Amino acid sequence: MARKRYQDEEEKSERWLVSYADFITLLFAFFVVMYALSSVNEGKYRVLSESLLSAFGRAETVRVAGRPATPATDPGQAAASARPAAVRLVREAESLASIARDIQKVLAPFMEQGKVRVTQSPRGVTVEINASVLFASGDARLSPASIQALKAVAEVLKFDHHDIQVEGHTDSVPINNRTFPSNWELSAVRAGSVVRLFIDAGVAAPRLAAIGYGSTRPVESNKTEEGRQRNRRVEVLILSRQNEAPHEMRIEGKR
Repeated sequence: MARKRYQDEEEKSERWLVSYADFITLLFAFFVVMYALSSVNEGKYRVLSESLLSAFGRAETVRVAGRPATPATDPGQAAASARPAAVRLVREAESLASIARDIQKVLAPFMEQGKVRVTQSPRGVTVEINASVLFASGDARLSPASIQALKAVAEVLKFDHHDIQVEGHTDSVPINNRTFPSNWELSAVRAGSVVRLFIDAGVAAPRLAAIGYGSTRPVESNKTEEGRQRNRRVEVLILSRQNEAPHEMRIEGKR
């Protein structure tokens, strides 16, 4: 009997530890909540709420002041929803890289002369063609040699699905004649000449846009002849689909 009484006393003497641990846990949670509320911030509130709900094993609704209630984010669900977007980005980058390689092949002679540059960026693929390859000085009619080169580019693009933006650029030297009152008209008509050739070569017209920037977007200084020559150019942009506006905001076939 003495031994049993000793064991009961020992168990009773340790029961206070359970109550003490519960008290400390509640006190810690109380101070965490008070700290979070001392500087109200939507991000902090959401993180705190999700952490507490996860700790207690419940998936409940989180309400932020002034905002409608939304379910707490499940990290696994968020990762699963992010995977398709990542796959689309990779596929889009690979598609554009393939287009860039094909264009580099058909324009290889001009690239070796430094007359053509092909680059890829988040915006898409940019084919920069020096104006001397395409046009005579002050003219917007395509030269015979450039027609064949552009038709080869059109063969690469016509079975593709990306939108294409053709931009005309000039140097800062003013032009003023009966055909082109300023560099704006010259750059716009040159871009239109390339677009017309692409359409004649089989590229769908709704995919194309022609823009004239005049001398407003130089890539080199116009103070030197070399810089002015570089600025006289046409750029063909194969636009990434990741940068497209939502479908309801686009007007197809009216460009």
